[in-house]
Amino acid sequence: MTDLAPKIILATRKSPLALKQADLASSVLAEKLGVEVETLPLSTTGDQRLEWSLEQEGGKGLFTKELEVALLEGRADVAVHSAKDLPTEMPSGLALAGYLPREDPRDVLVARTEVDSPKIIATGSPRRRAQLLATHWPDAQMKEIRGNVGTRLRKIAEDHEADATVLAAAGLRRLGIQDFPGLRFEHLPIEGMVPAPGQAAIALQVREGDIGRFKDACHTATAEAVDFERAVLATMGGGCQVAVGVHRQGDSLFIFHEDEYSKVDLSGLSYSSALERALSVFGIQ
Repeated sequence: MTDLAPKIILATRKSPLALKQADLASSVLAEKLGVEVETLPLSTTGDQRLEWSLEQEGGKGLFTKELEVALLEGRADVAVHSAKDLPTEMPSGLALAGYLPREDPRDVLVARTEVDSPKIIATGSPRRRAQLLATHWPDAQMKEIRGNVGTRLRKIAEDHEADATVLAAAGLRRLGIQDFPGLRFEHLPIEGMVPAPGQAAIALQVREGDIGRFKDACHTATAEAVDFERAVLATMGGGCQVAVGVHRQGDSLFIFHEDEYSKVDLSGLSYSSALERALSVFGIQ
């Protein structure tokens, strides 16, 4: 096991949301572990190639690889990720130490104030597109959108690139965005817009030998829920660019798959039995 110095290096992406999440993680690590934290901001392939369609490029690892390389090369001790962006398979030598307490997992429809029923919705997420068309606005046109949260808000409010977009409530709250000129915000219920596995959770990725050193900084209840969601996705062989929603809330599991919604009761089940019941919804035995 690698001994951690009194100061640890935390790798993060450079976007405003990523830096805010790094600040949150730094505060928790400093308080729980009694260490000084230095931030190492890095630019990822997903940040650099804004012209790419994440769906066409596969999505996996586009926002994580450079941070993982920093861990493996010893330039960082811990990397902070949005859990929903993490591939279900870890590079050899790396592991998840755990997560910070989960924020609001819901999605938020952000539409121009004069628009009652959006005709053009900008989102690059296959999961969001599928649910918007299946449940909310079946006749809407979907288009790609890239950029950080602020850029996306401006593209809708000022550039009128679309009538609306969909953003994670957790990201908006962490950035302190409650409103924006010319836009209205509508939180979508989980039952009708099932979040991505790991949505609203901040993940702490470390070298395998350092897992135990970060244990006290991690939130147990969040880990139980998110690890289960990721296990469902991993068994399906999916990543963040598949049209699947999986969200665990206590003993209830919300699933969206192939244009259908399911709510699965997991109460009283062991982990393996709960996973088996969840996978049966996808036709996996």
